[in-house]
Amino acid sequence: MVAQLMGSLFQGSFTTPALPAFSLGGVAASVVDDAKSKAEDLKNKASHAASSVGDKVDGARAAATTGAAQAVSKAAPGTIELYSGKYYATCALGGALACGTTHAFVTPLDLVKCRKQVDKNIYKSNMDGWKKIHATEGGIRGLYTGVGPTLIGYSMQGAAKYGFYEYFKKFYSDLAGAENAVKYKDAIYLAGSASAEFFADMALVPMETVKVRMQTTFPPFATSAVSGLNKVVAAEGSGALFKSLPSLWGRQIPYTMMKFWSFEATVAAIYNALGAPKESYNKLQQLGVSATAGYIAGVFCAVVSHPADTMVSKLNAPLAPGQAKPTVGSIYADIGFGGLWGGLGTRIIMIGTLTALQWLIYDTFKVTMGLPTTGSAAPDPTKK
Repeated sequence: MVAQLMGSLFQGSFTTPALPAFSLGGVAASVVDDAKSKAEDLKNKASHAASSVGDKVDGARAAATTGAAQAVSKAAPGTIELYSGKYYATCALGGALACGTTHAFVTPLDLVKCRKQVDKNIYKSNMDGWKKIHATEGGIRGLYTGVGPTLIGYSMQGAAKYGFYEYFKKFYSDLAGAENAVKYKDAIYLAGSASAEFFADMALVPMETVKVRMQTTFPPFATSAVSGLNKVVAAEGSGALFKSLPSLWGRQIPYTMMKFWSFEATVAAIYNALGAPKESYNKLQQLGVSATAGYIAGVFCAVVSHPADTMVSKLNAPLAPGQAKPTVGSIYADIGFGGLWGGLGTRIIMIGTLTALQWLIYDTFKVTMGLPTTGSAAPDPTKK
């Protein structure tokens, strides 16, 4: 409000009136120029001061709201105290449920996507792939090839991703201070999600390796997550389970940064467009916002992370007899820039659906446990 008021106050206030040019000549021009310069400098300083005051007001409001919510959660019996160890553990459990179940559910989509990334000509379309797999690889069971390592790996990843995101978001906000936490909220979302995904991928990568091997080998080289893990270690050593970790970081860190930042931004935009604060809507309506924002975020995520996802699939694909182990460089030389985008349409459908379901499950779990949904409307600087 202060920034807007000061901007309006100074808008057009220092317009210099036209002076007659018949008497003062160069002296008049010099005086006028000097006056204009000083006026512009004063205007800039005033606007900067107003903006700074506005940031402080928003920061104080955000800090007061957070502090009040934390105090209420601490005082209310039977509730989980915000930002406590139990709070982060609850968020981690919600993340495990959200990621593990949704990734397992869309295994048929993931199966076709991975195979098309390794061999773009293997199926004409998703439907063609599902028909062929269903007819030749054991029906529904064949469509869910790799579901075991998918469920385990993405449950572990989801626990670390969501739990650490909540932790790092609070950690970086406290580090920045109330005023800067509001001013640089986008940077905090990005840094918090990147930090969380760094650790989450370490938990995911062994099962991701097994999953891709099972899905891209004909017939699948293992029948379960445990047998697949043992076979990879026996044949190539435990290091093979982490071979694709750099590519996984390259895929997942940008993906997660986009996922969490775009979700938070979309939630804020939806509530601002609705014209009422988040607290004025019931929990069911808030969950609808979470699902909508999640799908929009998923589309952005799919595009950002797809080239690295292709690399992960090709790095973990089975080798033909005598074939050298591929590298990122050798893969790119073989498929080129266009090849990095194979299966993108399938991935957009998969990730959009996946992300919407994940946010819906995660926030539903939080609400069930007595916690608030994720995200809120951006603070309005015109209101106190």
